[in-house]
Amino acid sequence: MKYIVDFLKNDVESSEIYTLLDVGINEAKVLKFLTQSYIDGISSNSVYTVLGAVFGEDGYEYLKHLDEIKNLLDSGYISKNVNIFKTENVKNLKGSKLSLLHAEVELSELFLSILENGIVDTKLPNITEYSDHLEYLQDQFLLVEFYQKRFNSSSLENQAKIDAKISELTDTIRERVKLSKIPITVEQIFKANSLDEREKVIFLALLKEEYSGEYDSLRDTNMLVGMVSRSDIERIKNRALLEEGSNLLTSGLVDYDEVLGTLGGITKSYFINEEILQSIMHPQKNDKKSKKLLVESMVKDSEIFELIEPQTDINDVVLNPKIKEVLDSILKQLDKKVIAKLNNWGIKTRRGIDAKIIFYGPAGTGKTMSAISLAKSLKKQVISFDCSKILSKYVGESEQNVRKIFDTYKMICETSKTQPVLLLNEADQFLSSRLESGANSVEKMHNQMQNIFLEQIENFQGVLIATTNFLQSLDSAFSRRFDFKIEFKKPNYDERLAIWRRVMPESISFESSFSIEELAKFELSGAQIVLVLKNTALKVAVRDDEIFTLKDFEEEIKRELISSFGDDKKVGLL
Repeated sequence: MKYIVDFLKNDVESSEIYTLLDVGINEAKVLKFLTQSYIDGISSNSVYTVLGAVFGEDGYEYLKHLDEIKNLLDSGYISKNVNIFKTENVKNLKGSKLSLLHAEVELSELFLSILENGIVDTKLPNITEYSDHLEYLQDQFLLVEFYQKRFNSSSLENQAKIDAKISELTDTIRERVKLSKIPITVEQIFKANSLDEREKVIFLALLKEEYSGEYDSLRDTNMLVGMVSRSDIERIKNRALLEEGSNLLTSGLVDYDEVLGTLGGITKSYFINEEILQSIMHPQKNDKKSKKLLVESMVKDSEIFELIEPQTDINDVVLNPKIKEVLDSILKQLDKKVIAKLNNWGIKTRRGIDAKIIFYGPAGTGKTMSAISLAKSLKKQVISFDCSKILSKYVGESEQNVRKIFDTYKMICETSKTQPVLLLNEADQFLSSRLESGANSVEKMHNQMQNIFLEQIENFQGVLIATTNFLQSLDSAFSRRFDFKIEFKKPNYDERLAIWRRVMPESISFESSFSIEELAKFELSGAQIVLVLKNTALKVAVRDDEIFTLKDFEEEIKRELISSFGDDKKVGLL
């Protein structure tokens, strides 16, 4: 019991216990009073009594020291003595320091153990390699606790002590990661998204909440920002870390819900996105690479789909301004403010983008390329189905095939925990008007197939894009079920010029009189321009001079226009 005697007999600052604690001098004085009271047979005291005895009552001096009580509660060195005959709101107690004034407090088991043994159970880990990701997270969560203690402490002296531990533990974690042979998902996330130290702490604090199952203390803007700030000026500056356009939000790592606060105001409650959280909690099962491999395997086994990995986003495609505007509005569903408004109006009730779209227009105008590029902008893979394969000569099989498309898609989404874009190419027979007579078996089959397709479209969640060359025969029932119907026309002169400039390689050499503007005068679709460029390049590649001339291009253009047999000839994208 030498530590107790030493603590009570000597000045606070010269006692051995003081050197072990992460507290300031005033907080230590409170602990000394409570220790003396405990030895004298009084286990608990009101906060008013403690502060009055330690700091005096003149001029209400004791009110200035409520922070010390709050810090000691947060540090776990004292605990609130619960009165079973009095109902108290714990959350309000946490938010109001004044409500502490008449609370009963006592020394905690943790502090009594320190008094008895002289050991503080916050020993930093040894520098050894991590054996698993849980050991790594244990260190990081301890680091978050230090940041919490610093935020809750009003003593500059105590903050300096905690800062030293934060620095030491941060270095220890860094060295342990270097020694580790196992991949650590959280570190990979930090690196992939270029998070700075403040962003890492905020992310780890939210992750700690997910593991602990709590939903209040570390999800609030003020708490998260306060943990990584050392002054009021820094707090103001660091609020940008959680605002729209911040790295944590735009990278998709963190999201938020807008909730009604206890005083009627709207507050933001932050959380880690489910896909990211699952990849951390189950690093072997849920990482992105594993998910992609799983989708690839399931698509291959399905034997009905093709998996497409988009290489270009919507900004890489030359589009009519009106089409670009519509596609941008679809992408706005990723905007948190838009989501919040739609949720508030009751229009959108689930997370994730929902859009059912028809791209229609002549072949070669970029419908499929635009669909794939939109998926890239949405950060999604594409599962494509060729609708010409749907018909079967066997009775009832075509209808079953329709169900199989959507059932298989749902199974892939549920199993892989992803939601690729579903692309239905050449969906003319799905979208055309139903046959009114239905007199023979073929017409009945066609109508039944379309009825099933209508039902599946009605219940579809996610992004579905159907492409067709014809819209004149579109059944009105389908028109109502698609959110967007976007027409793709053959490009005008300015658009053709932009396409030529986009696809023309920078490394090729032209004759001095070459004019790309002359090429744009020929009325070609985007797919035809790509085809002409490829055929011209093949022709020039067999020559020694390797110089591209206007004549080379014009010859291939004339050949393409002749072979297309006019506007009735359909030219598909490469």
